[in-house]
Amino acid sequence: MPKINPMAIMELQQKFNTFKEEHPRVLPFFNALKDNTPEVGSVFDMKVTNPDGTVMQCNIKLTENDLEMFRTLMNMKG
Repeated sequence: MPKINPMAIMELQQKFNTFKEEHPRVLPFFNALKDNTPEVGSVFDMKVTNPDGTVMQCNIKLTENDLEMFRTLMNMKG
């Protein structure tokens, strides 16, 4: 298992706190998912629209492994 740099974790935490401040609707969205967990076969759709109008989009059909990762991430929250 690779060693984890404590300074990198601290930097990541700072960046995450900034992200939460700049995008206050993201965490409530994921908390709502925690309370109403998607099922295997649900589709998670991602879309990015650049300022020039270029659109990039993809989606994934959730598997049990995806849901387990989501549960693990949500349980890491303090």
